[in-house]
Amino acid sequence: MKVSRVEEMRNLDNSAIKNFGITQELLMENAGQAAYFVMLKELGVRHRKFVVFCGTGNNGGDGFVVARKIHSMGGEVEVYVLGDVKNFHGAAKQNYEIVSMLPIEIRNIESLESLKSEILHCDVVVDAIFGTGLKRKVEGLHKDIIQLINQSGKKVVSIDIPSGINGNTGKVMGAAVKSDYTVSYGLPKIGNVLYPGFENCGKLYVSHISFPPSLYNRDSIKIEVNIPIRFPERDRNAHKGDLGDVLFIAGARSYFGAPYFSAMSFLKAGGGYSRLAAPSSITPYIASKASEIVFVPQEETSSGSIALKNIDRLLELSELVNMVVMGPGLSLNDGTQELVRCLTKDIKKPLLIDGDGITALVRTPEIMMERREPTVITPHLGEMSRITGLSVEEIDENKIDVLQEQAKKLNSIIVLKGAHSLTCYPDERIFINMSGNSGMATAGSGDVLTGAIAAMFGLGLSLEDAVRTGVFIHGLSGDLAASAKGEDGITAQDILDFLPSAVKAYREEYDKIVKDFYNSIFII
Repeated sequence: MKVSRVEEMRNLDNSAIKNFGITQELLMENAGQAAYFVMLKELGVRHRKFVVFCGTGNNGGDGFVVARKIHSMGGEVEVYVLGDVKNFHGAAKQNYEIVSMLPIEIRNIESLESLKSEILHCDVVVDAIFGTGLKRKVEGLHKDIIQLINQSGKKVVSIDIPSGINGNTGKVMGAAVKSDYTVSYGLPKIGNVLYPGFENCGKLYVSHISFPPSLYNRDSIKIEVNIPIRFPERDRNAHKGDLGDVLFIAGARSYFGAPYFSAMSFLKAGGGYSRLAAPSSITPYIASKASEIVFVPQEETSSGSIALKNIDRLLELSELVNMVVMGPGLSLNDGTQELVRCLTKDIKKPLLIDGDGITALVRTPEIMMERREPTVITPHLGEMSRITGLSVEEIDENKIDVLQEQAKKLNSIIVLKGAHSLTCYPDERIFINMSGNSGMATAGSGDVLTGAIAAMFGLGLSLEDAVRTGVFIHGLSGDLAASAKGEDGITAQDILDFLPSAVKAYREEYDKIVKDFYNSIFII
């Protein structure tokens, strides 16, 4: 499913009106009806009391439609308008006037005290205050009302997006409604699926409000929910080399976990032949834990990292494999960092760079730009900050635009790790991942991800599909671990251990797993 910017949704609205004759009045009616159906399904309407908060824009107009539907089905409803009713226009004004002629009480808000009593005695609060067009910080009476809604303990339904959430970033604009259910229209907005907006939405529904698929599936919309690719059938006659042969260049003295997790996760996720080039001094310790890996011990620097003198041997080895993963736990030793730069330039195979490997390339991004074979980098926010020169806060405020710019500039696939990780391609397509949980914010988790991506490539997916499928499988494994153990205390070893179960479930229950976009977005 596509995910839209606020501006893109305005364009879709305009196209629906201009090209298909779907009037604004009809779009608003469909929007209000969709929200009503969600309330009917989730909460019930007859003999229940609703308080609807309406702003003076189209979001408020949707709220008036909802109020009319509630009244029609025997629910009790009161409407509170935040702002001057003279500001209503078009379809919103029309629906205000219709509700004004019905026995529905419409009030302007005079004081918070009077509101407290009404909310205390209602069953459901409907939030139709701001919608997706909010650009300024929420302050004053609006902030007070949002805080009152959040403190009420009542079920809350938001129209399009919880009021106070930025539709393009998911960020809280001073204060934001915390909803139990949100009904978004046309397509989910970025703010509906990125944190903290996604969490504020509660259970997220989407209605296409009668848009034809040619509108909401158009190629010009570059952002999508990561609905992963179905695996190809596993060849019953395959040998280990047919299921991927990957070289991992990783590890340094005191960094035993990163090389182990990356090379072993490749095997656990279905890969065939895992070669690990690590410093010779740490190889026996890793081998004692993971004897299934094929080890290629490397000469070391005085600090215990892989020495630059290994370059020719590593280049020769890279010619024998399908893919190279470089960077987990390599260290910041000057010689090792130079090794990364030289190998990145000269390796003629698909290359995934993580961790310290990314740091090595920050000052010489042209090396990635000039590579002919595909390159994948998997930074967290801190590493992305070093790549771009922007602060973590600046990137976090504008992830989508920053990621699209950098993927195009670096001619690389970028996975920005975090809650709802983002996978971006050089053509600016972005996939928002919905699997995973907070327990995966643990040391070594990113190393497991590198192996999972490599395994998907080994199983026969194209590199583009392997990256976003690997991201999903990594998150699914974390979710299985959380289901078994709880989110607190999950380790990278737990994520690694559940990879076979994740791959098995993915193969056997693919349709169930991707239904309703991994239990995150529900279509009505």
